Amino acid sequence: MSTSEVDFFKLDALLSDEEKLVRQSVRAFVNERVKPIIAECFEEGRFPFDLIPEMASLGVLGANLPEKYGCAGVNNVAYGLITQELEAGDSGVRSFVSVQGALCMYPIYAFGSEEQRMKWLPKMAAGEAIGCFGLTEPNSGSDPGSMKTRATKTKDGWLLNGSKTWITNGTIADIAIVWAKTDENDKIRGFLVEKGTKGFTAPEIKHKMSLRASITSELVFEDCLIPEENILPLSGGLKSPLSCLTQARYGIAWGAIGAAVDCFQTAVDYSKQRVQFNRPIGSFQLTQKKLAEMLTEISKAQLLCLQLGRMKDAGTMEPVHVSMAKYNNVGMALEIARSARGILGANGIIGDYSIMRHMANLESVYTYEGTNEVHMLVLGKHITGLDAFGG
Repeated sequence: MSTSEVDFFKLDALLSDEEKLVRQSVRAFVNERVKPIIAECFEEGRFPFDLIPEMASLGVLGANLPEKYGCAGVNNVAYGLITQELEAGDSGVRSFVSVQGALCMYPIYAFGSEEQRMKWLPKMAAGEAIGCFGLTEPNSGSDPGSMKTRATKTKDGWLLNGSKTWITNGTIADIAIVWAKTDENDKIRGFLVEKGTKGFTAPEIKHKMSLRASITSELVFEDCLIPEENILPLSGGLKSPLSCLTQARYGIAWGAIGAAVDCFQTAVDYSKQRVQFNRPIGSFQLTQKKLAEMLTEISKAQLLCLQLGRMKDAGTMEPVHVSMAKYNNVGMALEIARSARGILGANGIIGDYSIMRHMANLESVYTYEGTNEVHMLVLGKHITGLDAFGG
């Protein structure tokens, strides 16, 4: 079979012309602009800033938000295909787009005032303003409700104190969407913290072994005065940031397919070219078994995500559906990366091939936006009606 299009169950027949065009446009961008440079970016630990205007011109920033705000206004299946193609290039590039759209533009759209939407969303869609999302804290990872960051009401606005960690785009962000407990019975609210706010710093986290072509930061708030007009007026409770995470996890579920397909394609091509014992290693039964398992798991993930996207567009998707897709697809992609690395042998660890980079990145994707274990417990509660998170 040709691996130029991994579509064993002919799912292309279920896509609209617009969805296929969006996918092809992003795929061409990734092949021409991302893949030639991303291994070097990963090795050097730098984000490819010059790609931001190009991604903006493609319309991938906040792609599924309304055109009224300068966004592409595509449906959720098309948005999923965008993240799939971006992650075939690198998880760091997809993470940038996910954070900008799902975690920053979405909460402004969903919980902001019309004035906030008009101020920020067009600039963010154009890549002229970069956002970050501050929820995770040093001692509040899988349990965000235990956050310590607090906003205290004053006559001049809100006084923000606390810290966040593992924040994608933090150091380069023009605007941070920060979630904090307030004096309103510890009610969690969202705040727009602008770059340059006195007392706000965002040091970069160095020495990462994963997502090296992505910027990861801490956010520190020391008596930051946030004006009243910078609170997200419709935000309230933990459900607000969790709804943003649902948007991001949806894109991650699609994105993991892209990483898996890239690893699979690399392994297939290598198995046909690499000769041992006077035969291509692709002719050996164990190699074929590995490839058959990869294709099967990719096909199942594709079917899952396509239905998930149709449900999202129809308004019938629930967070528990996203939990299943996120944990299944990321776990699938990580196992495929490991199996593909085995097919390449020692060559699988060098930067000339994408597999080891995908594998390292997927270790982070496996953990962020809810660990696999947490998503399994969300599904477990849905099945049994019993909450494993109860204290």
